[in-house]
Amino acid sequence: MMVAAAMEETRVREPGPTAAGVEPSAVPEASAGGHPEPNLHAMTRISLRPIASPMPLGFFTVAISSAVTSSMQLGLIDSAHRQAVALTVFSAFVLQLLVAILAFGARDVIAATLMGAFAGAWLANGLVTSTDVQGGAQVLGVMNLAFTVFAALMASVARPKRVLWLLLMVAVPRYFTAGLFGVSGVEWLGQVAGALGMVLAAVAMYAAHALMLEELQGREVLWIGRGGHVRDAMHAGLGDQLKRLETQAGVRRTL
Repeated sequence: MMVAAAMEETRVREPGPTAAGVEPSAVPEASAGGHPEPNLHAMTRISLRPIASPMPLGFFTVAISSAVTSSMQLGLIDSAHRQAVALTVFSAFVLQLLVAILAFGARDVIAATLMGAFAGAWLANGLVTSTDVQGGAQVLGVMNLAFTVFAALMASVARPKRVLWLLLMVAVPRYFTAGLFGVSGVEWLGQVAGALGMVLAAVAMYAAHALMLEELQGREVLWIGRGGHVRDAMHAGLGDQLKRLETQAGVRRTL
């Protein structure tokens, strides 16, 4: 799902004047004004640090937390136990925040943004549910409607990651109905949101299991559905992976 490599830019000492053993390409060239111009390509090294993919953890967290919150919406967990549900959701915030940080380090902005947004949503949901503040249901409803727009926009750019795209396509109606339920208080909308939440949990559980099997066996065992540049990132050679590296975040001077 992502190229699991974090980057750091390391400067090596500028080579001295022409001396024995120094490559000609490493010697500074004179500029038009007569001052030596450093050979930046010879002076710069990019160190890649492979990491394990955090996405199985992220998807498993979405699955478990969605199952818990949806169980309360469906009435499988009594609403009197809402504080216990809130505490469970808070653990999802911690785990998905960790996943987002690791995904940013691995230069996968789509996965990192999605997991970071899920982390924020879990935190807000847990805090409002545990405190039961006045107007909390309506505020969460508005947040869920805004999250629906966010999920739709993410789905529009995540098509090459088809299993992630499928997850978002389930998340859009799930959060939309949850938002309408929070704003209107119509009971059957809560039931629909809970049912869609269970579907979301099932899709997330499948995605996590498929990615875990791929990591363990080094090949796609269950369908993940990568396409385009995402498939190339998994199967292309190292030279293709490093193309245009100097213009990527963490290497270029500004975001």
